[in-house]
Amino acid sequence: MNYRHAFHAGNFADCMKHALLRAALAALQRKEKPIFVLDSHAGAGSYDLGAAAARRGGEWQHGIALLQAGAAPPALAPYLDLVARLGLYPGSPRLIQAMLRPGDRLACCELHPEEAAALRRLFAGASGVSVHHRCGWEALGALLPPPERRGLVLIDPPFEARDEFARLQAGLETAYRRFSNGVLLGWYPIKHGAPIRAFHAGLRASRGLRDVAACELHLRAPLDPARLNGCGMIVVNPPFGFKAEAGAILAALADRLAPGAPDAGCAVIDLVDE
Repeated sequence: MNYRHAFHAGNFADCMKHALLRAALAALQRKEKPIFVLDSHAGAGSYDLGAAAARRGGEWQHGIALLQAGAAPPALAPYLDLVARLGLYPGSPRLIQAMLRPGDRLACCELHPEEAAALRRLFAGASGVSVHHRCGWEALGALLPPPERRGLVLIDPPFEARDEFARLQAGLETAYRRFSNGVLLGWYPIKHGAPIRAFHAGLRASRGLRDVAACELHLRAPLDPARLNGCGMIVVNPPFGFKAEAGAILAALADRLAPGAPDAGCAVIDLVDE
């Protein structure tokens, strides 16, 4: 309830998450049938990087600002073109809404009252978008499956609670039980290695999940538990061709955000077979 994404908007983890989200949505939209998108922890939707909250930490200067400096790498051009077109730095619900086609739907869930109010203002009158002031974890059971039977679920928790990795796994399992043919995305931070190894092991041991990959970006070695050294995205039911595209996106991010850093890198890891 206390987390405010405005302090972190546009940082390297945001850019990784949004570039992969855009790619997954575009892959789903290769077919004409309508899709449903659920953003379980939506935030405020868009952010002014010149405002006091963004200036306090200046995290965007080491993220989106670096990506927008110079010519866009081909793998990142679709994402960066979308960001430039939308003006204020777009959060995940704004990116999704910009990509909706006639017949597609977006449901945004946000528990923080001020963030939920900002979302309602942002999407007032927007076709195909609904805003829910509710717990995103609860919404995974309540709003799935959608009548469209095609779509994507983004789970992007703030990772302020000690049990957030366990909650993310449980959330993915709930979403899969309710919407087994949906594309499920779950973002997570990488600070030090032990929690990530345990998280991956839990996903591998899960009896409820199939076709699971982990996309990871590392700017530094994961040795400092007090520092965000990288981030990852769990992808359940990756669309055709997505893993290859994700690998190119992650490599471009590592090259632009941490050029020459000895411990920078990326990986697309198959955790659970189809």
